[in-house]
Amino acid sequence: MHRALNLARQALWLTSPNPRVGCVITAADGTLLGEGHTQRAGGPHAEVMAMRDAAARGHSVQGATAWVTLEPCAHHGRTGPCCDALAAAGIGRVVSAMTDPNPQVAGQGLARLLAAGVQTELLAPSSEEALQARELNIGFFSRMERRLPWVRMKVAASLDGQTALQNGQSQWITGTEARADGHAWRARACAILTGIGTVLEDDPLLNVRGLQAPRQPHLVVVDSRLDMPLTAKLLGTQGTGEQARQIWIYTATREQADKRAALTARGVTVIDCPGPGGKVDLAAMLRDLAGREINELHVEAGHKLNGSFIREGLVDEFLVYLAPQWLGPGQGMAQLPALTDLGGAVKLAFHAVDRIGADLRLLLRRQPD
Repeated sequence: MHRALNLARQALWLTSPNPRVGCVITAADGTLLGEGHTQRAGGPHAEVMAMRDAAARGHSVQGATAWVTLEPCAHHGRTGPCCDALAAAGIGRVVSAMTDPNPQVAGQGLARLLAAGVQTELLAPSSEEALQARELNIGFFSRMERRLPWVRMKVAASLDGQTALQNGQSQWITGTEARADGHAWRARACAILTGIGTVLEDDPLLNVRGLQAPRQPHLVVVDSRLDMPLTAKLLGTQGTGEQARQIWIYTATREQADKRAALTARGVTVIDCPGPGGKVDLAAMLRDLAGREINELHVEAGHKLNGSFIREGLVDEFLVYLAPQWLGPGQGMAQLPALTDLGGAVKLAFHAVDRIGADLRLLLRRQPD
């Protein structure tokens, strides 16, 4: 199962919106027969890749054991049911780290295997392997269980919490290693989100660079008044083909008909999502993104939009890079109202703390209420 988990990690940047799954097939004496991981959406799943690998090595899988990090699927989606493929191949036993949270599967894959005469085993949810399998697919579980993407907010700041100087200068607070690591986190997300303020101030590309990423995450822009310049650099990052990057702009205005038409002509999807005060309804936007098969949403925005996400309790995880610098007065991580009582603080728990080059990377998650 550890080997299968390592295979699943190889699919971290590849399978969106499908889960990252690894499969290892072994003989009764433990000999490795075949292995594989899930390919791009529409491509073979891990179990099929492992069986193909076994065949390429000249091995029969009759009576073998398949170790898979997520329950074999039991429905016709972009591909056929993996549970049926395993049974048809003569696999004798399937060990799964977790059940699939997809309501179209949810135990049915293992049940169908059992009905076909295949022995099945499910690891305890509290086991280390099961926890790792869930972590690899935390966004997929979020979308299936909560109908919401897993929202990860990335911030790069000085030790005193400043993301930019008062004049807006921010390049670069953190070092090259931290910036490269940030691109790796972008690559694993289904979509990157920013606000129109960041677009107007920085004119960013907001894509994955410096890595051999097999796909570019989709792009989400919160733009209440539809102020998106038609000359914005990010409008040129869509690409072509099956892996083309979608750009979704969420707005709260019915005006700007000409701008809307021009953006639509550029292949951009403009989505009406009005909320109170002429702002975009962020919670409704997240529900809509889940419907568009977004598992992990990577937020890189300014302190105002960050503050809105935090105030509304919409952030699941914070990815914070701290540079060993004091900047003094500047722009903070998030614009939040002043508290009058410490009990009103947003409570977080450290999930991981690592050194990345000269900087510190903190991964924090909200504590349960």
